[in-house]
Amino acid sequence: MIRIKARLSDGVTRLEVEGHEGHLEGGRVCAAVSAITQTALLGLEQVAQMHPDLVSIDIQEE
Repeated sequence: MIRIKARLSDGVTRLEVEGHEGHLEGGRVCAAVSAITQTALLGLEQVAQMHPDLVSIDIQEE
């Protein structure tokens, strides 16, 4: 099971993705969720690099 938690408030969005789909669909669902999440993160990183005076990004590996 893949669990996605999104928390929205005034000016703040938090997104947490965890789990695995258990190979029920040959890994396609997990790959799709991972690709969308990583694409969003990479896109935000690019925007932050293009506009460092307006956007700051902090990516931490745990």
